[in-house]
Amino acid sequence: MWLTDQQKIGAALVSFGVLFLFLGVILFFDGALLALGNVLFVSGITLLIGPQKTFYFFARKQKIRGTLCFFAGMLLVFMKWKLIGIVVEAVGFLNLFGDFFPVILNFLRQLPVIGDVLSLPYIRGALDKLAGARQSAV
Repeated sequence: MWLTDQQKIGAALVSFGVLFLFLGVILFFDGALLALGNVLFVSGITLLIGPQKTFYFFARKQKIRGTLCFFAGMLLVFMKWKLIGIVVEAVGFLNLFGDFFPVILNFLRQLPVIGDVLSLPYIRGALDKLAGARQSAV
């Protein structure tokens, strides 16, 4: 898959956004890191898939509750209500991006070391249940 330069920058911004959000949570909900992570994540998504597709993704009727929670959580983080904002944002994130978890899980199972760990019997069953992966009939 070939990415344009704009999409490569978008992927980097999304990665840095996730990194800063993770560091912000680990460092006892540091407001600056959380706010920077939110801005980088949303701008990276916009560059990665384009402004029009981003608008349509967030404006879909079945995803409106997730969109409202996600952006309300971002607003709460910007208003210094970090803990409540992250919880509300996480609910919105799960509603928006929850459909991608089985795809991500299958990708991680293809990796050399991580895939072996994720394919262990008890871990596999727990992650399949958590991600909502369906079992094959065959």
